Amino acid sequence: MGGVEKAVDGVDGLGGEDVRRVVALAVGTLRKAAPRAGNGDPWDAKAGTLDWTCWETLEHLADDLFTYAARFGLARPPLTGLLPFRTSSDRIGGPANVFFVERTAGPEGLLTVVEACGGLLTAVLAAAPSTTTAYHVFGPSGPEGFAAMAVVETAVHTHDIAQGLGLEWSPPGELCERALKRLFPHVPLDGDPWETLLWATGRAALPGRPRLTEWRWYGGTQDV
Repeated sequence: MGGVEKAVDGVDGLGGEDVRRVVALAVGTLRKAAPRAGNGDPWDAKAGTLDWTCWETLEHLADDLFTYAARFGLARPPLTGLLPFRTSSDRIGGPANVFFVERTAGPEGLLTVVEACGGLLTAVLAAAPSTTTAYHVFGPSGPEGFAAMAVVETAVHTHDIAQGLGLEWSPPGELCERALKRLFPHVPLDGDPWETLLWATGRAALPGRPRLTEWRWYGGTQDV
C-alpha cells in the first residue's frame, strides 16, 4: 500500500467527532455493568470470543485510542513503523500495551481513561491536516482513516466486553456503514451494517457467510 490516501465522499467520511460519539456511547453502555458480586469481579470474565478479560480488552481499547492520537501529535509521523513506546503485558497471553490503568481505580477509573483517550484522539484528528499520513500495520492512513479505525475498534471491542458482562450493545448503524465503506471496501453492504461489521471482524456468521477466522481492514489506498 502507498502512503497517499484516496479522497472519500464527505457524506461517508468519518472524523474526530464520530470517535467522540461512539466512545461516549460505549462508556455509557459499559457503566451499566453490575457491581462486583460475591462470585468475583465480572470484569475478570472473558470478553466474548477473545482470550482477554473484559478489563484487559477495555484497557487495550484505551491504549489503541491513545497510540492512534500519538501518531498525529507529530508534524511528520513515521510511515514505516510504530512510535518507540515500550510495551508490556500484565500476563502471558494478555494484550501488550503502552500503559495500564490502576486496578484499584475500578471500572469507573478505567472508563474515565477510555473517555479521556477518546477525547484526545478527537482533538488531535481535528487539528491534523487532512494530508498527514501515519503508519498502521494494515497500511499508512490519514486522519479520516484513523477515525474509522477508532470507530471500529470501539464498536467491536465494546461488543466483546458487553458479551462478557451480559450487556446489550448496538452502535448506530450509520456509523457502522460509513466505517465499512471506508475500511472494508471488499465487504458487500447488503444487510444490517452492524451485523455486517461483526462478520467482517470475525465476530459472527451471516447467512451464507461462515464466521471468518482471518480478517483485515484497508486503511490506506483501499486497494484490495
